[in-house]
Amino acid sequence: MESTKKELRITHLFDAPRELVFKAWTDPGQLVHWYAPDGCSIEFKSIDVKESGTFHSCIHDPVHGDCWIKGVYKEVTFPEKLVFSMVLTDEAGISVGSLEAGKPEDWPEAILTTVTFASIGKQTKLSLHQTVAEEDTKQTGAYQSWIKMFDRLNRLLINIMIKP
Repeated sequence: MESTKKELRITHLFDAPRELVFKAWTDPGQLVHWYAPDGCSIEFKSIDVKESGTFHSCIHDPVHGDCWIKGVYKEVTFPEKLVFSMVLTDEAGISVGSLEAGKPEDWPEAILTTVTFASIGKQTKLSLHQTVAEEDTKQTGAYQSWIKMFDRLNRLLINIMIKP
């Protein structure tokens, strides 16, 4: 009998109202400042944040090269929930295998990401769930990257809130 691997779940508390945190996930101008691992950058070839909208992005990593991803927004409920798919692709948007993209052989062809936003006083509790094994995300560095990106996002939000 095959054991089921524990999927990735991360919870983070942000020092900002959920409307601002949600906007940081849906505004390309803000995403480029935090939505990439340390030392990397992200570009969006296209992004249309609405239900059934799509995105095509690339994480530029100076060590491991480019990682292209396409996805579809399955649910966009301001300011409570985002659900989107993520598929590894090439620059043209054609799906590629996990090994070709530098991921483990059993990396899922498509990952579903669910992000929920809950107000807790003046803070926001963000819960992220991805349909990929947590063990695999820790081995590839994806888990650690989420934590660092959330720290960067928290700093960005604080800077936005202190601007006059």
